[in-house]
Amino acid sequence: MTLAFLLAVHAAVPAMVAPALPEPAALAPGVPAGPADALFRQGRDLRYAQRWYEAAQAYRSLIREFPTSARVPDARYWLASSLEQDQRWDEAADAYTEFLAKHPDQRLLGKEARLNRVRCWGIRQWDSASAQGGLIAALGDEREEVRIAAALQLAKRRDPRAVPVLQAGLRADASSEACRLALLSMGVQPQAAGPAQGRFLVIRVKERAKAEALTVRLTLGLARAVGGYLSDEQLRQARKKGVDLERLMDQAVNAPKGTELFSLDDGKSTVTVTVE
Repeated sequence: MTLAFLLAVHAAVPAMVAPALPEPAALAPGVPAGPADALFRQGRDLRYAQRWYEAAQAYRSLIREFPTSARVPDARYWLASSLEQDQRWDEAADAYTEFLAKHPDQRLLGKEARLNRVRCWGIRQWDSASAQGGLIAALGDEREEVRIAAALQLAKRRDPRAVPVLQAGLRADASSEACRLALLSMGVQPQAAGPAQGRFLVIRVKERAKAEALTVRLTLGLARAVGGYLSDEQLRQARKKGVDLERLMDQAVNAPKGTELFSLDDGKSTVTVTVE
């Protein structure tokens, strides 16, 4: 396995950075802030200053001292986020779990909490049995993006339980390429649902006498037409090199984008076929 391929796999997997989320609405002008609001604002300001430990303390104080405040659901979420930013992965995962258990009606924050918790578990999965168990449980989450995020994390340990979710993830536009690369890194052949994967065969024909190369994009359904761009000599080379022009579509569907399927040179022109 090449270094370039491994780098591509890690680039495809979502980064360990918590997504930006809108802050709760501020108090209307002229409305006096209560002590819970003051603590919430303090926690927010500390987060903005990247003083994660102190921010977490402010949110904990709010939750402990004002348990009935309307600020508590948001405080629980941002407590977990602050712990995550402070790289206290186990505490953060537990805090996200508590947020989800106590505030199941928080849809937007609930989705982010599940994804962020998967990230924390992913970092700890080599050292923590509970993190491994959390990721495995997340493979059955009702949200597809959470299932796929968990599978991508487990793929780093080559856990075979991730394979069915990764195969299903090939049909999801946002994660298809990440799932494909994860499967390949595990030594598993992706089982694409069909050619409609946003892929094309790109043929570049560079003639010696011309400065510019001719570029042709074919949908995968027209993969067999590639042979029409090859000279008799290049066709002979293809057979000699074991290039199966009849199976180009299958190869292209299951190859990462950017893969060069073959390159042939007959002395007059060079034809290169890649997946994009």
